[in-house]
Amino acid sequence: MNRPDAVRVLLVDDQQLVRSGFALILSVEDGLEVVGEAADGAAAVDLARKLRPDVVLMDVQMPVMDGIEATRRIVADDLAKVLVLTTFDHDEYVFDGLAAGASGFLLKNSDAEHLVEAVRTVAAGHALLAPQVTRRVIQQMVAGGSGAGGGTPPDAGRPPVHDPRLGDLTPREREVLVLVGTGLSNAEVAAELFLGEATVKTHVSNILSKLQVRDRVQAVVLAHRWGLV
Repeated sequence: MNRPDAVRVLLVDDQQLVRSGFALILSVEDGLEVVGEAADGAAAVDLARKLRPDVVLMDVQMPVMDGIEATRRIVADDLAKVLVLTTFDHDEYVFDGLAAGASGFLLKNSDAEHLVEAVRTVAAGHALLAPQVTRRVIQQMVAGGSGAGGGTPPDAGRPPVHDPRLGDLTPREREVLVLVGTGLSNAEVAAELFLGEATVKTHVSNILSKLQVRDRVQAVVLAHRWGLV
């Protein structure tokens, strides 16, 4: 059924059972609509162009074209926001996904509640990085490791750089950026700084605006690039 106000979701995975499971979970939720399915990245790009979904739920390892390249093309043409699914212990394409413009990463074994929340979060224009993924990204940034796809962490091994945007932040905003860079959620930052969660959200919004970055994921990358974490 076509619901004009619903968040339109395109499912991309080379396993039909996985797509069917996700479709079952999402289609029963108010305000969400699965508008199409694709079994590889090339088909995903074509369908995104045709259907113009709000969110593409994207697997990484697929035939014909992998999810990272598909993400890059979809984001470059502003066709949709992309939420990348990863089995992170075996599939470390997160850095390549960051460069491709993904709005979030979610572990494939996440429960239904987290899947639905993730789709809504990305559709609303917010970035999403599962805490397990965030901490693993940070560990690899610190270690200077590389992902399974041959990518390397942004600016791994380079000395901290000086950027005038950092000077635009207030001392409190800088504190918040450091904590966000360590992988803390807004609620965890609020507890650490004895602030309300709404206040932290405001600080994060100001940080993204002043740093001229698209989302929280890019802010984490900058925090590490500048040597703040």
